[in-house]
Amino acid sequence: MKVTQLPYDPGPAAWDAILPAGNTYPTLEEKRSADWLIIGAGFAGLAAARRLRQIHPKDRIVLIEARRIAEGPVGRNSGFMIDLPHNLVSEDYAGAIEKDRAEAVQNRAAIAFAAEAASDYRFSAETFVQSGKTNAAATAKGTKHNEDYAAHLKAMGEEHELLDAAQMQELSGSSYYQSGLYTPGTAMLQPALFAREMASGLAAQSVSLFENSPVINLKRDQTEWVATTPRGAIKAPNVILTVNGHLESFGFFKRRLMHIFLFASMTRALSESEEQQLGGAPVWGFTPADPMGTTVRKVSGVGGTRFIIRNRVAWAPSRWVNEKSVADMGITHDRSFDARFPMLKGVDMEHRWGGLLCLSRNGTSAFGEVEPGLFAAGCQNGLGAARGTYSGMMVADLASGIQSKAVTEFTDQTPPSRLPPKLISSLGAKVTLRWGEYKAREEL
Repeated sequence: MKVTQLPYDPGPAAWDAILPAGNTYPTLEEKRSADWLIIGAGFAGLAAARRLRQIHPKDRIVLIEARRIAEGPVGRNSGFMIDLPHNLVSEDYAGAIEKDRAEAVQNRAAIAFAAEAASDYRFSAETFVQSGKTNAAATAKGTKHNEDYAAHLKAMGEEHELLDAAQMQELSGSSYYQSGLYTPGTAMLQPALFAREMASGLAAQSVSLFENSPVINLKRDQTEWVATTPRGAIKAPNVILTVNGHLESFGFFKRRLMHIFLFASMTRALSESEEQQLGGAPVWGFTPADPMGTTVRKVSGVGGTRFIIRNRVAWAPSRWVNEKSVADMGITHDRSFDARFPMLKGVDMEHRWGGLLCLSRNGTSAFGEVEPGLFAAGCQNGLGAARGTYSGMMVADLASGIQSKAVTEFTDQTPPSRLPPKLISSLGAKVTLRWGEYKAREEL
């Protein structure tokens, strides 16, 4: 199968750009063989490689990435590894209680897996922190969303705390927010560091990593698969595709996956006087009470103290947007930042970018053995860090023939449902997204 489209990422991977130069891995420039080949070094691919090494300590495992590691979507992620249900198409993230309980179990298994990797690979302090997160509400409507979600969490038996305006100001330094809903189970990542340090840990365990090596052709050769790159090829009997929405580029799940770009901006590093002027906690993360609102993070680490603002979305069935879209969305980011932090006037955005996200109509993953010896784990439905990690774990177990309740449950999920004809689906998606942004306009 000829790969019809290579990944495209508008703007820089800011999380990676603010770090010092890290490890580099070779470009594939030879023909070689492996027992396992993983295509795509995002959250799912990194997790799959670690899990395979646990199961098969002596096998030859190769992980290949089209770009530099941490420069793709993993380095554009907002860095929330969320444990609780996070349904982006609902008004308050909630779904059916039993379904949400099952999803929380899976997300927590992913967080535990990542925590174990953080310990084994000796991640730096800012890479992975189990600090929880807050749903932030700027309006009475957003507060109502938080109250509804809190009631849902109470019915699930989940720990949570409603915060008032004074508590939100004490946390953030901003008087913008009316209320918040804190939940303790989310892990916060510096996602580029997470990818870098996972890759370094895997390399130390004799996993062979290649970057800047896009697979342009994948074919079955008797009992093995051959993945061809511009300068080399890898032959392996078992191949795992962890390329998220680009599964369609390999010919799988066509007309079943929805592709959108999310957009974000990152400030320059704050000066010491600016930090003092703001006040608040040194590090925190806010998701919006309305899923279509604004995500905000304050981070402090190797790249200095910075803010990340994420909002706006573009329907992108072609998995491509132009660079002008990034600049246009940045206008909203500037307004959002200024509204929340007027005391930081003059703190400009240093980086702006877009990141591709894959959804399915029925909220399920693109997962399973798609051809003999060829496995897929993609379509994370807005939970790239947690869902990607979990799907990488599960696909490694599935491909290894491990039978467990967890593998069975994940394999038995309904496949992504088919989309309507292109004209109808595009029109419907654009109207739905614009209407969602309009309703959430006061939370932007």
